[in-house]
Amino acid sequence: MKINVFQLIEGAKKATGLTVVIDVFRAFTLACYAFANGAEDIIPVADLDEAYNIKKANPDYILMGERHYRMQKGFDYGNSPALIENVDFSGRTLIHTTSAGTQGIINAKGADEIITGSFVNAKAIAKYIMKKNPETLSLVCMGDEGIKENDEDNYCARYIISLLQNEPFDLEEMKEILKTGSGKRFFNPENSNWSPEGDFYLSMEFNRFDFVLRAEKRDDGLFHLKRILV
Repeated sequence: MKINVFQLIEGAKKATGLTVVIDVFRAFTLACYAFANGAEDIIPVADLDEAYNIKKANPDYILMGERHYRMQKGFDYGNSPALIENVDFSGRTLIHTTSAGTQGIINAKGADEIITGSFVNAKAIAKYIMKKNPETLSLVCMGDEGIKENDEDNYCARYIISLLQNEPFDLEEMKEILKTGSGKRFFNPENSNWSPEGDFYLSMEFNRFDFVLRAEKRDDGLFHLKRILV
């Protein structure tokens, strides 16, 4: 298996084979919690206007996500796992648009298959990859707003590789590094309404979920995330 690690939106455009689009803080952490809370479908969208149009055509859909880390006007929820942790989404369809994660899905046009990446289901991701045993694996670290590398997505890629290669990886040491590094915004009280402290800890719930989220294009031309137990 050839493993490639790519960065940001431009990296997503280079991805081939089985592609894992990684966004730890917070898009694909949130998506896992939403499915765990009963969501029937998540539609990842890159364009903000497209997200609004889907919501307008389907008023019962839930619109969530962010731009520049903050919830947008008319959205039902932002991109915070902590704020949806206990929300019952049973049977609901969610529209999800973010500055990084969902951009990666839409831009990975050369991929044979796309799944999302985060720490909360990393072991499930590695297990899925080993089952598929692709010739080429692409790990795409989406970074901050898809334009600047960050530590958490790079660590997640390294952790997935360590699982595939049966190599050690100190998750707790990494967690402490992130607290004072790229995750420090979650501990600033001024950010609590859009990046609460709980987002950090929920994103660090290592291997909480035993499923992967695969992005599939359906007849409507949109990507839809499908929950697959592994």
